[in-house]
Amino acid sequence: MFSIPRSSGILLHPTSLPGRFGIGEIGPQAHAWLESMHRMGQKLWQMLPLGPTGYGASPYQSLSSFAGNPMMISFEALVMDGVLKPSDLAVIPAFPPHKVDFQAAEEVRTAFLKLAAQRFITQCDASPLLQRAFDVFCEREQDWLDDYALFIALKGDNEGRAWNEWPKELAMRQPEAMAEAMVRLESEIEEVKALQFFFNRQWTKLHARAAELGIRLIGDIPIFTAHDSSDVWARPDLFELDEAGNPITVAGVPPDYFSATGQRWGNPLYKWSAHLEEGFSWWKSRLRKTLEMVDIVRIDHFRGFAAYWEIPASEPTAVNGRWVDAPGDALFEALRTEMADEVPVIAEDLGIITPDVTALRLRHGFPGMKVMQFAFGVDSLSEDYIPENYPDECVAYTGTHDNDTVLGLFNSQVGEDTTRTQEQIEAERRTILGYTKTDGRDLNWDFIWAVWQSQARMAIAPLQDLLGLGSEARMNTPGKMGDFWSWRFSWDQLTEEIEQKMRAITETTGR
Repeated sequence: MFSIPRSSGILLHPTSLPGRFGIGEIGPQAHAWLESMHRMGQKLWQMLPLGPTGYGASPYQSLSSFAGNPMMISFEALVMDGVLKPSDLAVIPAFPPHKVDFQAAEEVRTAFLKLAAQRFITQCDASPLLQRAFDVFCEREQDWLDDYALFIALKGDNEGRAWNEWPKELAMRQPEAMAEAMVRLESEIEEVKALQFFFNRQWTKLHARAAELGIRLIGDIPIFTAHDSSDVWARPDLFELDEAGNPITVAGVPPDYFSATGQRWGNPLYKWSAHLEEGFSWWKSRLRKTLEMVDIVRIDHFRGFAAYWEIPASEPTAVNGRWVDAPGDALFEALRTEMADEVPVIAEDLGIITPDVTALRLRHGFPGMKVMQFAFGVDSLSEDYIPENYPDECVAYTGTHDNDTVLGLFNSQVGEDTTRTQEQIEAERRTILGYTKTDGRDLNWDFIWAVWQSQARMAIAPLQDLLGLGSEARMNTPGKMGDFWSWRFSWDQLTEEIEQKMRAITETTGR
């Protein structure tokens, strides 16, 4: 396992931060969050993938594995850089404080980001240092940035359609069509690059401040990429696609505790033979870029590196699929060589985990995950998730972004979000109360205490559990379409009493 002392932290995606501009940003509000974490004695800030999101706003269906989400760019920081004016912000409409209205926020924010990018491009001669920094950024990141900027510009030019629905010569990246598009869309391409420069500039400052406070950032890499992404468009040879660019097979998981029909994610599967042939260079670049932004990386759906669930693209659900072996050992050996032996990876090993998956994780020294919410179900592995049974080399959670909150779980009812019967739910409640030896009044704190007291090297709770919120604050329900990823908190919810209580628990448990 990579070197890290006994510590704890909080799971909170930047889009959930407070602020008046429709969505959480990575400027002053994010810095204020770091200060709050420091007051609570927390040393780990875990977040979801930071890439630009597409349809459904899911961070796990990004338009790029390398770019930052421009919707997180801080308007206040852009004012400080002189590319937005205070008078600009005065005309921005009011947004709901506890929920992201993605469509409304994106419409408004896109207009102001475009304004900021245009001002920067036309006025940057007035600031030679900023111009030089932009030039250096574009040169350093050109391996992914050039393709991404052209992809976004072409997407806008084609009314937002997926790349395999563009004119064939652009979808298939024919040289003459690409050259013509780069000239015709030059200003749009420069705007995309400027926004990535803004994001990088702000994120670098945030990462540096976290380091000053002794807080490590935990990022997240989805194992698969979105089909409608610059990754797949730029390197179709690395994915299982037909001649028209459509997926032949797609990713997902078979039926399980969460869903009777499994989860059909729809991501194209890797053509692993092509990755092997080039020494996993794409994966090396992906991990290297992510670790420039964060200190530790959680890799989602780790079991897919041992074997993945392959679903024919024509199937409407994940029921009719098959397990296919993946070259996990070869990949991680290549990454270890690239990273000088220490690969700071957390393996998301939840769900259907077979011995070969555990063996793969242990061979490469990656800590797995333990989620306390899983300790009270009817699953035969439930005892593995009881905090007293956690090994040192794991990351322990009260719950994750894919779970209900602790209080939401306890008060849940039979419905679409679970396969449990009413009898199973009631049995689970009795087991929880028996384990915690409480009346359930402060159940969120009971869970935090139990996880923090465990032997797990790292302990993490979603902010929703610190705040004692219910299902209304749930971030996501796996395998479902709907209004997810939109929860936000406000500063009045995070009281001084909560901060002090969290610090006391952390100090008492030696974290």
